[in-house]
Amino acid sequence: MPGSLTISHHQAAATLDHVDAERLATVLADLAYLLEIPGPDRIADAQLAVLCEGHSPDRADLVHFCASTARRLKGQL
Repeated sequence: MPGSLTISHHQAAATLDHVDAERLATVLADLAYLLEIPGPDRIADAQLAVLCEGHSPDRADLVHFCASTARRLKGQL
């Protein structure tokens, strides 16, 4: 949602509206699931490369990042 996220170029923490934080946690958890599962619903390597913006994709690292960030966000709600 516009205006609900604040990011500064300084050492300040980013803030996120409660509803947006819930939504982001859900999206991150779902992304981790779709990266991890086997089968046709899994995010393909080509899609993973796009998500990583051309950097060397590390599926396991991204799964860990998404899942742990989702858990931390949910734990703060």
